[in-house]
Amino acid sequence: MNKLLLIAFLVSSSLVFSQKAKVTKGDWSDLKGITEYNVVFDYSNLEIPKFDSEEEFLKDKMAKREEKEPGSGEKFKESWLSDREEFYEPRFIETFNDRYKDNSVKVDKDLESAEYTMKIHTTMIYPGYNVGVVRHNSKIEVTLSVYKNDSPENIIFSADYTKIQGQGNGGFDFNSGQRIADAYIIFARALTKHMYKNTK
Repeated sequence: MNKLLLIAFLVSSSLVFSQKAKVTKGDWSDLKGITEYNVVFDYSNLEIPKFDSEEEFLKDKMAKREEKEPGSGEKFKESWLSDREEFYEPRFIETFNDRYKDNSVKVDKDLESAEYTMKIHTTMIYPGYNVGVVRHNSKIEVTLSVYKNDSPENIIFSADYTKIQGQGNGGFDFNSGQRIADAYIIFARALTKHMYKNTK
């Protein structure tokens, strides 16, 4: 393993093991025996650091791009929103399922055979940046909740994850969607680690 790969591995490992979940309802043991989850993603009331709202963030970024190139502002907005289904969500699902190599627990969108729903409410996104010589990790904060499909008001387990940082993809994360997706990968690794440890 060369030095760059070793450093990337160590950074990734430290980010996963440093992640802590603040359980706000129920206990990890309440998830014992659940083998399938229909996963849903929620981005309502999303906070963006240094902005009053996601709408203000988009307005600011779109205006700056429009000044440089007409039409690029709307393209940025479309990309920002489509990145959720294109990058964040599949990376989380793929990573979660890959960590359970024995297929003892599975998550997926529109999983009809699942009796339980895993709701991932992203409450904060910091997209970070990468301009070549300088970069900042992306960060997300998430509230995880679990409930039976037919009883969304009866949450059996809930936990908050804060300051989840994307690992950086070796520095080649110039696209904001990919940077943010890295944070969802770290979140999935931390979540499966906690579940595997506490529900076996």
